[in-house]
Amino acid sequence: MQTITIIGLGAGDLEQLSLGVYRKIKSLGTIFARTEMHPVVQELREEGVSIESFDSIYEKHDSFEQVYEEITERLLAMAADGPVAYAVPGHPLVAERTVQLLIEKEREGLATLQIVGGNSFLDPIFSALRIDPIDGFQLLDGTDMERDDVNMKQHVLIGQVYDAFIASEVKLSLMEKYAYDHPVTIVTAAGSKEERVRTVPLFELDRETEIDNLTTVYVPPVTEREGRLKEWSAFREIIAALRAPDGCPWDREQTHESLKRYLIEEAHELIQAIDEEDDEGIIEELGDVLLQVFLHAQIGEDDGYFALEDILQSVGDKMIRRHPHVFGEIDVKNSDEVLANWQDIKQAEKPQKTSQLDGQDRFSSSLLTSCNYQKAAAKVGFDWPDIDGAFEKFAEEWEEFQVEVRGGSKEAQLDELGDVLFTIVNVARFLKLSPEEAMVHANHKFKQRFTFVEKSVKEGRGSFADYTLDELEAFWQQAKGKGDGHET
Repeated sequence: MQTITIIGLGAGDLEQLSLGVYRKIKSLGTIFARTEMHPVVQELREEGVSIESFDSIYEKHDSFEQVYEEITERLLAMAADGPVAYAVPGHPLVAERTVQLLIEKEREGLATLQIVGGNSFLDPIFSALRIDPIDGFQLLDGTDMERDDVNMKQHVLIGQVYDAFIASEVKLSLMEKYAYDHPVTIVTAAGSKEERVRTVPLFELDRETEIDNLTTVYVPPVTEREGRLKEWSAFREIIAALRAPDGCPWDREQTHESLKRYLIEEAHELIQAIDEEDDEGIIEELGDVLLQVFLHAQIGEDDGYFALEDILQSVGDKMIRRHPHVFGEIDVKNSDEVLANWQDIKQAEKPQKTSQLDGQDRFSSSLLTSCNYQKAAAKVGFDWPDIDGAFEKFAEEWEEFQVEVRGGSKEAQLDELGDVLFTIVNVARFLKLSPEEAMVHANHKFKQRFTFVEKSVKEGRGSFADYTLDELEAFWQQAKGKGDGHET
């Protein structure tokens, strides 16, 4: 195994090369360049340096990663026969994927590397843009960039923007966060005689014709919170401001206990928006649910018990742990097997139960508690064989309730009414219907119809007292005919 000498060609022209790097290049034989699309390559050739490029490999593959992997394999193969000199733009350790792949091979004992520095494009970029990196900056790869990589509060430099196609992909990723007309600056051949700097609105980024392998895109930071509302950190700042000593008095007074009712209300409103297939409503109501999560997280942080990061770690760890078919080596054939694995893993995580009903209580909803109790009992075989048994039990409990209504005490009536409701929940369970969702829907339906009755009364004689029950029932029937699509 021979040494691969990796040489950085700098960010611009030959004049930017240090004397040491220049002498090293002149002392070598043939140099293999990742690409000859760099001004130094031609200038070195004019000075008698033999340079061959790997540009032909770019035409063979659909992705840059495949290109870089083939270049790496070729260099390793050549190094088996003798020393190899490999040249890359800029500095070998700045935004150069092939060098990182070679370093991985070196760690595996498959290569020996000597890295000879060249000026990276960062210093001339900072100079051209007149920015100080101490303020915080990101260097991203335009060929492999995603929305969540971007921190809008920092200077963002995007390298490897070789052509209009990559510029278009970069633009689309940025527009998921930034305003369509946010200014971006395109810098080409920074620090050289050919340096070009021009600023355009974001939506015009891929319309620029002067984009090549020496192009870097700069996105200035967004300092105003209102301009960063698509970032999680901005929403967190808003909630922290509301809870701050000089924030909102109402938000500062809230506790986990006081917010419980709001979380339930927002969840029900979200369900309603989903039922109505109202996309805008779903967005708004999901935001309201998210608000509750962030408020609870901020209260936890204010009290010193936990923070949002703890919540994210907990749920992320649980999702990875309970999806071994995605994040592990387990194979599943269908969703039934997924659910079975989920329950087995969940069971193993929980402390040993003294009762099958432990942990099934839902204090925010007696209907959900009943449903959970019945599901837990059914798992161990304490269940009717089919829905007929549930219907018979309902009829029995309904008869007992009527007997108590005719002559029993309030306590007995309350007890039998509970039994009736419990059997109705059991029927819902057999039908795989959510009793909680059914009740929410029934309440919503009643509100819609009764509101129509109120409107009809107001537009008519003006008072409920002026109508008979039969007339009011006629309004109710009109409301049913108008439109929720369900009969009662």
